[in-house]
Amino acid sequence: MIGAIRRAWDNFRGAGEAAVTVPPMDGALRPNRLLEDAPEILGVATPDDIVTDGKVAYIAAGHQVLRLDLASRQSAPAHSYDAEITALALSASGVLAVALADDRIVLENRSAQSMPVKLRCVTAMTFTGEQELAVTQGSETRSASEWKRDLMERAATGSVHSVDLKTGSNKRLATGLGWPYGIVKTADGQIVVAESWKNRLLVIGGDGTPKPLLGDLPGYPARLSPAKSGGYWLSVFAPRNQIIEFIQREPEFLRRMMTDIEPDYWAAPTLKPSATFLEPLQGGAQKHFGQLKPWAPSRSYGLVVHLDRNFRPTAGYHSRADGRHHGATSAVETPHGVLVASKGGDAVLLLDPSARSVAREQLGEH
Repeated sequence: MIGAIRRAWDNFRGAGEAAVTVPPMDGALRPNRLLEDAPEILGVATPDDIVTDGKVAYIAAGHQVLRLDLASRQSAPAHSYDAEITALALSASGVLAVALADDRIVLENRSAQSMPVKLRCVTAMTFTGEQELAVTQGSETRSASEWKRDLMERAATGSVHSVDLKTGSNKRLATGLGWPYGIVKTADGQIVVAESWKNRLLVIGGDGTPKPLLGDLPGYPARLSPAKSGGYWLSVFAPRNQIIEFIQREPEFLRRMMTDIEPDYWAAPTLKPSATFLEPLQGGAQKHFGQLKPWAPSRSYGLVVHLDRNFRPTAGYHSRADGRHHGATSAVETPHGVLVASKGGDAVLLLDPSARSVAREQLGEH
């Protein structure tokens, strides 16, 4: 009862979940060009997820998993499937788990087998033991490719599961989430999840109650991975936008848009930079004197964030509105640098984490 009254009051005042304010990228997330300037070590269409053991990296791209030797930077196909790959995980012993859009989870580098687990929309996975996977399910009703529709509908049917790889049994750890898109196990054994549509990170308690760790992010968070410093890497696949958040609160306009217009042209986040005048943010709103400015309004962006042990941002690496390396969906640290999947830029990047401190010194920051 109290919750319903609070929501009605927020709707009247334009506060709480009814607010359309978007936090600025400032402080540790001050914009720069470090992700845009990162070298492309592999050109591949729509790379989505990356896992590594420090010597080789496995990259999910469409229906293929590519194996990248980190020392030589040579890549080759490792596995192919008849369905699109939606997530990867790699165990300490080298077992590769591959989630597919047809609801299967396949184990490679062991005796390859399909797990008898039915999860409609796997978005991220991590091994919590050699025989156990923690899995995020983005939605109960939508496939991974329908993420844009799920966002605009403001759905919250996502969940977190623990899968026993011996038996295939599935234990649900949390429900009612808005597209959980990243998951990591902390040093003290806790499970932390990136909830994209709520723009926040959550820790999953033992009673299944999610507790906020970091909220009101300026974009939609994707996958999480450990950093050597004891912190974490968080990829942010698109920016928040006041126009988009306003439209989500206008049911009739939203219904007409989603019924009459192709999804590529919705006023919704996207992974790729603007390429046509048919898109909702047209040239007149973005360009001045024929030039696209880095601070122009944009439905796509590139951002990788370094978090400390307490999941607080310490550094950001950006590809701004005028860049190409947008749609960062995964970032993993290796001895050679941080590999970043730029799904919108059709490239795997090698980011130098020390570039942030160099840039700060050049700007005179302290």
